[in-house]
Amino acid sequence: MIDHELLRRRAQELLPDDVFGYFDGGSGAEVTLAREARAWDDVLLEPRVLRDVSGATVATSLLGQPVASPVLVAPMAAQRLAHPSGEVGVAVAARDSGSLMVLSMRSSTRVEDVGQVGPFWQQLYVLQDRGVTDEVVERATAAGALALVVTVDTPVVAGKRVGLPSALPPLGIVPALDRRVVTDERLQQARDVGPRDLERLAETSGLPVVAKGVLSPAAARDCVAAGASAVVVSTHGGRQLDGVVPTPLALPAVADAVGGEVEVYVDGGVRTGSHVLKALALGAQAVLVGRPVLWALATGGPDGVRVLLDDLTAQALEALVLSGCRSCADVGPDLVHASRR
Repeated sequence: MIDHELLRRRAQELLPDDVFGYFDGGSGAEVTLAREARAWDDVLLEPRVLRDVSGATVATSLLGQPVASPVLVAPMAAQRLAHPSGEVGVAVAARDSGSLMVLSMRSSTRVEDVGQVGPFWQQLYVLQDRGVTDEVVERATAAGALALVVTVDTPVVAGKRVGLPSALPPLGIVPALDRRVVTDERLQQARDVGPRDLERLAETSGLPVVAKGVLSPAAARDCVAAGASAVVVSTHGGRQLDGVVPTPLALPAVADAVGGEVEVYVDGGVRTGSHVLKALALGAQAVLVGRPVLWALATGGPDGVRVLLDDLTAQALEALVLSGCRSCADVGPDLVHASRR
C-alpha cells in the first residue's frame, strides 16, 4: 500500500518550490483542502457477511466504455512541470492500468499526442473566446476523445497562496493556448457560462458531456437539464471556492437527485481503496484522483503513475471483497453507517 504522504514529500524534494507549491496549494485559507481526505475517513462502513465473493471484480463501464477500474485520472494542468513525459506519460500509465485519463484543457502536450496513446476524456473550460474552446473540442474529438468534461465551478480562478510557476511549458493543448498568456482576457474562463454552453457542446461534438464541479442537488439538476450525461461531485481539489462542503457529504444528495438519470462521479481527497468503496456506496460510479498522480509522475515517471493506479485498484478490490460485494454495481448505501447515509 502506497504511503501518499511519503510520496508527496518525495515529490516536494524533487520539484522546484514554485512548481510543487502550484500543484500542492489550495484556494483561500485552504479549509476545503485540509478537510477533504479526512472527510472520507470519517465515513464509516458496515460490511455485509455470509456473501459469496468469489470472482469479485472492480471492472465496470463508464458512459459505455469498459474500464478495469473505477479509479480515473483527474484533469490537471501543465504536467510536464512534474516530469518530461507529462500528459503522454500519464496517459500511458492510465491505459496500461485499464483506467481512463481526463486530459486538462491547460495541458502542456498537444491533444493529438495524447490521443495516440489510447482512450481519454477531454476537460474543458468555456473561455471568453469560445472559438478557442471549440477548437479544443474539434481537435479532441478528432484525436479520439470519448467524452467532454466541462468544468462548471470556475467562472474565475480563485486566489491561492502560491501563484503560477515562474516558467510554464511553452506548448499547450492547441496552438491558440501556447505559452499560456495569462493576461489575455480572451483566454480566461467566461463569466457568462450558462446552460446553453453545455447544450451547444453536446450538439456540436456528438460526445457525452460531463459537468464537473457540482456540490448540490439543484446544481446537478441544472446540469442534467442542460444535457449533461454525467456529473462530477467536485471541489476542484480545494482550488476554487474555499469552505465548501466536502465531497463525501455532498455526494449522497446529488446521487439521489440525478443518479437515476445520469452517471455520478466524485473527486477530492480520495486516497485509499476504502475511500473508493465509500464513494461507490454513497452513489458514485467512479472516482477521480489528482495530486497523487502528479506526485507519482514526479517521483517515478509513467511507471510510478501505473504503480499508483494499480495499487488503488487492488485496494479497491480488497475493500469490495471485505464488504461482501462482488462488483461495483453490487455496492449500495447499506454499507455506510446510518449517520452518513
